[in-house]
Amino acid sequence: MNARSLLKDKKRIVVKIGSSSLTHSETGMLDHVKLDRLVRELVNLHNMGKDVILVSSGAIAVGRKTMGMKRRPETMAEKQACAAIGQGRLMMIYEKIFAEYNQTTAQILMTKNTITNHLNRMNAHNTITKLLEMDVIPIVNENDTVSTYEVEFGDNDTLSAIVAALVGADLLILLSDIDGLFTDDPNCNPKARFISVVEELDEELLGMGKETTGSSVGTGGMATKLSAARIATAAGADMIIANGNDVSVLHRIVEGIEEGCGTLFLSNQKEDFYLIDFVEKL
Repeated sequence: MNARSLLKDKKRIVVKIGSSSLTHSETGMLDHVKLDRLVRELVNLHNMGKDVILVSSGAIAVGRKTMGMKRRPETMAEKQACAAIGQGRLMMIYEKIFAEYNQTTAQILMTKNTITNHLNRMNAHNTITKLLEMDVIPIVNENDTVSTYEVEFGDNDTLSAIVAALVGADLLILLSDIDGLFTDDPNCNPKARFISVVEELDEELLGMGKETTGSSVGTGGMATKLSAARIATAAGADMIIANGNDVSVLHRIVEGIEEGCGTLFLSNQKEDFYLIDFVEKL
């Protein structure tokens, strides 16, 4: 039995979607058709009896476009202002679409201090766990409005892995603007080979990460995704990097279909895994 066929048995799934997968590349505006398809996929997973948590980027991008900013915000104050404007608008859109499928959602905003502080970490764990028991789909984002360099995760790839570890998820799916892990940048090297399954992350694989991203709205390159894989797999979750251009990839992943469904990183749970150790190194 191949590893992907076991994905249909996963019970608690964290799905992360990046800003570049939520917006039109030409304008940077939200792609409402894709948002509707994403919500439909998530609700369908929930209706299958699975716990579903969405980690969604997009607040800064929405705020930026709301204010007519053509360039990407650079200063912390600009990012926080755009996040303050965009987060409420983004949640309003999510809630409206989820309501069409009779699904309740809840907003959770986190900073690094949410994890490093023991009481905050336990409160976050208890809240998310209770929401899942209540058949609610939590929507998580970094609290960019109050985050500083000292307390920010830096990207939602890392945040989603931390959330997966926090709630004991057994599958993390990163939807981005890439098909998965390659031996080199396929945009620059036509001989770059696609890697379908990673059984164990080693230094060679970690060295394949690129710090850059091709998007003007996203923040996470391959390096952040490999960092997320390191956290998630050590915590006991499988992880998949897949292209979010077609969000129907979600049900194909969970159905265990082999072809065209990203790179699968197999769980490699560490007995001495301690989430704070990973977070404090960020």
